[in-house]
Formats: sequence, structure tokens, C-alpha cells
Amino acid sequence: MEYTKRLYDLRIDNDLKQEDIAKILQITPQAYGMYENKKRGLPIESLITLCKFYNVSADYILGLSDDINLK
Repeated sequence: MEYTKRLYDLRIDNDLKQEDIAKILQITPQAYGMYENKKRGLPIESLITLCKFYNVSADYILGLSDDINLK
């Protein structure tokens, strides 16, 4: 699974809007939308922030593991 789909799924599963995640990442909603739509790569700093926020591993977000639980 591509990380863009994981970003979308995590956001939707938590009943959040792109604007909500953009605030957490301190970027514009348009910039975050580009991450989900594969128009811009996800910076490592944003990946770390999202892992902490969702309490999941980077491997899960990146699609390297299907185990959502942080170990």
C-alpha cells in the first residue's frame, strides 16, 4: 500500500479534515493535500510528527508493515 493511501486512511479513520492535519504539521491545507495526492513527497519531519500524532510506526505509514500497532 502506498503511503499516500495510508495518510488518507488514518485521517479519515480519525474523523479529521486536511485542515486539521495541516495545523498539526504547521503547513497549509493545500500543501498537505499535495502529500495525500502524491504531488509532493512527505518530508521526514512531517512523517515523524504524524507517527507521534497517530501513535503508529513509520513502517505502517510508509506501507512497509500492515501492523498498525506501535512496537
